[in-house]
This record gives sequence, structure tokens and C-alpha cells, in this order.
Amino acid sequence: MEILRIEKISLNIEGRQILRDMSLSVEANTIHSILGSNAAGKSSLAYLIMGCGDYTAQSGKVLFSGEDITNLPVYGRAKRGLTLAWQEPARFEGLTVKDYIAVGMKNRDDALIAESLHQVLLEPSDYLERQVDKTLSGGERKRIELAAIFAMRPKLVILDEPDSGIDILALDNIINMIKTLKKTGQYHNINYSPEEVSEIADVTSLMCSGSIVHEGKPKEVGKYFRDKCIPCPTKIFSDKENCA
Repeated sequence: MEILRIEKISLNIEGRQILRDMSLSVEANTIHSILGSNAAGKSSLAYLIMGCGDYTAQSGKVLFSGEDITNLPVYGRAKRGLTLAWQEPARFEGLTVKDYIAVGMKNRDDALIAESLHQVLLEPSDYLERQVDKTLSGGERKRIELAAIFAMRPKLVILDEPDSGIDILALDNIINMIKTLKKTGQYHNINYSPEEVSEIADVTSLMCSGSIVHEGKPKEVGKYFRDKCIPCPTKIFSDKENCA
């Protein structure tokens, strides 16, 4: 069953074409990674799916669980079970970690809040009463954001660079958390996937200059990317071409 479909989406920002007639399908109960070089359009795609700011498609559709959400605001998409983990998490002065995690939960569950922190290698007794502010490191804020998503139980999670700011010790736990969410019925579109995260995906799509150019099993697509894809900012190439 399909959870997300992008149909021929084009996105232009300040006269620059970011996404070019792009299509993508994400199946339910799968981990779908998107691989690509910097400036390929991965984060822009994530913001467009979530309905952020100026990321409004000039053409095409975004379908979520069969419903056209192309023109819905962020809160409308969130109510339907769609969420985004930012590459750079925000700070919230005056808000405790436990309250931050609880905000997105349908029913507050303190045991689940504690479990979510354990999932990202943070000791609840050390963090529940701390403020989500500048006293936390970037890595701590990233882990807390991922913990909040674990507790939220959305239908679809878009993870923008899930390894960003995460130390090597915690990365294995983040990967295990993603696997656990899949087992509990959550669905994932990992917007950017380093090799360690991409390996756990069911499907990997290769993105170049705003289009999906190749798709398949993670190892095969990763090898294709390393062997054949030389980043090129101006040319869209097919899966039979090199970008030179």
C-alpha cells in the first residue's frame, strides 16, 4: 500500500529551479532513503512535502494516504500524521524536555516519554527537567527531537539528515530506533541517508539536480552513485548516463 506519492512536482525559488518534474512513491511500512550530493534538492523536497514556508510547488501533486495535500498548510498535514525532523533542531526557552516531548503526543504518557529518551541514549533522570535551550549541545537537541518523534507515533516521518550532530556511539541507537518505529507501524522517508543509515532502508532513490534518476536496493543504488554519479549542477541525467 502506498503512503506517499509525489506526482511531477516542480519547485522554483527566487528564479532557481530546485525540483524538476519529480515523481516519487513511498510504500507504507517501509524505510525509504533518498541519496544524493549536496544541492541535489533533498531538503527542499522534505520542506515541500511538509508544506513549509515558500516551498510551494509550481506544478504537480503531493498525495498522502491517497489524499491530495498539495495545498494544505503545515498544521493540516501534521494532523494527518505527517512530521519532519529538522536537520538543525530548534531551541525553546522555558520549555522542559519532558513537556517538549509531550507536546506532539495524542495522550501524554510519562513512561513512553522516558522510553523515548532511552531510545536515543539519554538518561531520563538527567534530561526530563532540563530546558530545551542553549544549554543543550546540538547533538543533545538532535537526540531529543528524535525522541519526541518516537513518542509522537506519526504515520510518516521525514528525517532530514538523521545523523547530523550525532556521535558514532549514538548512531547505532538511532538506527535501532528507526527500525523499532517501523516494527510499531510507523513509516519512514529518510530524506538524506549516509551510508550507515541507508543500509537499513527497504528502498533507496538517487536524486540529482532535483529529479529522481535511479531507484532500487540500497547497496545497488549506493554503488551506482559512487561509480557513475559525478555531481553536476546544470544537467539532469538518466540512469544510463554519467554526469560529466
